[in-house]
Parts: sequence; C-alpha cells; structure tokens
Amino acid sequence: MFQLVVWSALIIFFFMIMIFLLAQVLKDNSIVDIGWGIGFIFIATFTLFVGEINLRKAIFNLLIIMWGLRLSIYIFLRNHDRGEDYRYKNWRKTWKHFTLRSFFQIFMLQGFIMQIVALPIIMVNAGVPRSTGFFDVIGLIIFLCGFLFEAIGDWQMSQFKKQPENAGKLMTTGLWKLSRHPNYFGEALLWWGIWLFALPEINSLFTIIGPLTITFLLRYVSGVPMLEIKYEGRADWEAYKSGTPVFIPFLK
Repeated sequence: MFQLVVWSALIIFFFMIMIFLLAQVLKDNSIVDIGWGIGFIFIATFTLFVGEINLRKAIFNLLIIMWGLRLSIYIFLRNHDRGEDYRYKNWRKTWKHFTLRSFFQIFMLQGFIMQIVALPIIMVNAGVPRSTGFFDVIGLIIFLCGFLFEAIGDWQMSQFKKQPENAGKLMTTGLWKLSRHPNYFGEALLWWGIWLFALPEINSLFTIIGPLTITFLLRYVSGVPMLEIKYEGRADWEAYKSGTPVFIPFLK
C-alpha cells in the first residue's frame, strides 16, 4: 500500500506539472478542472496494473474511468471557447507573484487533494483479489446514485443554458429543485460509494479521509461557497435559496 501511495503521488506530481505548463501556454488556469477526472484515471490505471487483477478490481476501476472521463469531457465541452473561468481570472488580477502562487496554490494543491481523495482507490488495488461482497454491492449502488446525480444535474444545467431565453436566469427545475448543487452532492456521494469498496481491506478504515475531504471541500470550501457568493443579493437567488436545500436533497 505505502509503495503504491508513493508511486501514485509521483505520477500526480508530474501530471500536475504538465497541466501547469499547458495552462501557462494557454493562459488559462481553469484547465486544471479538466485534469481532475483524468488524474484519478491515471491513479486507478497505474495502481491496478502493478498488483493482482481480478474481475472485482477490474469493474471497480472501470467505474473510476467512466466517472473521470465523463466529468473531464463535460468540463472541456462546457469551457470550450469561453476563456478562463471567472474564479481563476479574478485570481490572475489580484494575486501577487501569480505564476508561482498558482503553481502551488492551484496545481500542486489540487494534486495533493487528489492523492488524499484517491486513497480508497489505492487501497482496493493494493489489496488481495477477493470475491464480490456486501460492501461492494452497497458501494456500487451508492456510487451509481452519486454518478447519476452528478451527470444528470450537469446535463440539465447544460440544456438550460443552451436556451437563449434563460440567459441570466437561475436553474431551479429538475434535480436543481431538490438541491442547489445536485452535481456537487452527486460527486461527494459517489466517493462514499468508492470508499465502501475499500472497507473490506485490512486496516482500511483510515481511507475514510478520502470521502470526508472531498465532501468537506465541496460543501464548505471550493464548491458551494465559491459559487453561491456569485449570486448573493439577487432577489431570485434569495427566493430559490430559502426554499431549496443547499446540498443534500430534502435536507434543509
């Protein structure tokens, strides 16, 4: 396990350097968001093939690849020809020593977080081949629920924004009626499903830091708060906010 953690950390380190260099050429740091899903694909693929493979591990890693590809392709298509995301653009204007700071605070920090969140993946791939069990079934159900919440939420939002009459309006229907951030909720949920796959492994309980980290970041740091501050003060936002759960559907 420890060896795989070290090797995956090195892979992510060099991967993030490549993304950083590409971002400097394009003058667009928001491409780091596209690299999020791809980075996990690298981790999953590498750690799978250096250990013993069986059907359970293969299916588990296919789930990671499916999620990572879907998310990265979606973000790429969403951002295509739109320029740098407003958050990164604002940092470009306000940060001193921007290039150096963005290297550590955007790219290296994301790589570090990626490594922590990926611990359940590494644990599963480092473990001995085993047959499918109870935690795998529950984990698969939770993963698929989260994946569908994220994918459908993203699709509904993209369809909403394609309509010219919706310019400047809030998305408040579909899954967005159940949660103000159904895509973020789905992302967090699927990582709890991934963690359940790792739970049968010996000494695996510590990998709970993975889903805890991504849930905390999405809910309280880089997800919900950074997006909601953009709409503060708008009458339609305050009305939507008062009647719709912030994260977990049906839980005010």
